[in-house]
Amino acid sequence: KGPVVSGVDPEVLKEIPSYVPDAAPTVPGHETVVRIAAVGPGVTRHKPGERYLVQTDYRWAHTASSNSAFGYNFEGALQEYVLMDERVITAPDGESMLIPASEERAGSAIALCEPWACVEDAYVTKERTTIKPGGRMLVVADVAVSDGRMHHLYQKYGSPGKVTWVSKSLPPADLGPTVVHVKSIFDLEDAAYDDVIYFGAAVRTAEALFPKVAANGLFNIVLGGERFGSPVVTMVGRVHYGGIRLVGTTGPDPADSMKYIPKTGEIRHGDVVNVVGAGGPMGMMHVIRNICQGVEGVTVYAGDVDDNRLAALNQIVQPLADKNGVEYKPYNAAHEQMEENYSYTVLMAPVPDLVATAVNCAASRGIVNIFAGIPATVTGRIDLDAYIEKRLYFIGTSGSTLDDMKRMLEKVESDRLDTNVSVAAISGFEGAVDGIRAVENRSVAGKIMVYPACRSMGLIRLEELPAKMPDVAACLNNGLWTREAERTLLEKHAG
Repeated sequence: KGPVVSGVDPEVLKEIPSYVPDAAPTVPGHETVVRIAAVGPGVTRHKPGERYLVQTDYRWAHTASSNSAFGYNFEGALQEYVLMDERVITAPDGESMLIPASEERAGSAIALCEPWACVEDAYVTKERTTIKPGGRMLVVADVAVSDGRMHHLYQKYGSPGKVTWVSKSLPPADLGPTVVHVKSIFDLEDAAYDDVIYFGAAVRTAEALFPKVAANGLFNIVLGGERFGSPVVTMVGRVHYGGIRLVGTTGPDPADSMKYIPKTGEIRHGDVVNVVGAGGPMGMMHVIRNICQGVEGVTVYAGDVDDNRLAALNQIVQPLADKNGVEYKPYNAAHEQMEENYSYTVLMAPVPDLVATAVNCAASRGIVNIFAGIPATVTGRIDLDAYIEKRLYFIGTSGSTLDDMKRMLEKVESDRLDTNVSVAAISGFEGAVDGIRAVENRSVAGKIMVYPACRSMGLIRLEELPAKMPDVAACLNNGLWTREAERTLLEKHAG
């Protein structure tokens, strides 16, 4: 919600009344399909009547701590009309954030490509498996680092552009040609190092090094046969919002840690997947995505603490699991103690304690996908001894790319994915606030689609349609939202 600090001309921003940074009231809504009603004289790429899926993440328009976004520092879709500026929604490479959408699909199905794309991005994201070429490296050593260790690392995984060395011992001869000696890590700036390597097992030192890792940086802990012996305060929030990654080895060779970085966040053959918070709108998407992904031998556990949400999830998911031959195991985490060791855990709630539990319950070589947006400043006490011994890997992504959105839209338009399975309720403007409260209270299991044309319509759960709108209910498919239901709604209940 902060102001744009780079990527858009400040003079352009002054001309846009829908630019509402900081404390200025905004209009939420960032999962949307739009139709252009009118264009100004300077618009060259878009015409009235055209229908678009909106990519809401303006990744080049930086704020102080994140990126600009539709529905945040630019007004969003929870209104009948919204003003957009072609100069803002066009990326530096010329790509428009308005993606042409077919007239043959429901608006709901198109709009829901946005959250589905965020889910997809969590798995297809490419991980850095090397030292950042030309980057800044920080090496902190509580023990002597023998000659050959760093050379071996550089030989296998590339070398940095500059190395900062912090240790009471002399640096090894193979550390690199450009080495800066610093007496204390507390003299170093935060978020400045693309690769941080720590030779040691002092809890306080490890905790002090997390802030030094740059955005998208890699922290490599080399225990050298030692152990921390107690939980380490870990910046779990920066895994999701800062893109930092954490690896380690129980031995003395930093190259050993690098071997276990996965190329992507994709589920693997034979994975036992645990989706924690599976009954919510986004959790449901993860469960469906992994069941339908076509990866052999996968078992999907779906945990939630609400039996009603689990029942709604099961109604949608069980037929898909049967169709795809995937073992599906729903459970109520409040009542059932699962004994399984999970090789892939997806966390849907922004709770650091869940990250700690996921580490304890993880199988060897497990991936913990911190999908929920734990704030970047939030930490958690993590058993890094177990994390390193098991060769685990935290992964996390924020938002989606334009390519993710296009990929999801293509799946919808080719009938390979029905995003409407996520719809649990519908609303007009009258029920929009109730819809927001339902999201806050987690009282609706799926997505709530708002139709601005239906101004006076309140919040209606799909199971309430037979009593409240029987003509619309007659168009559902086994209780699921459809294009026909949407068409009937807009034809008979708009206004």
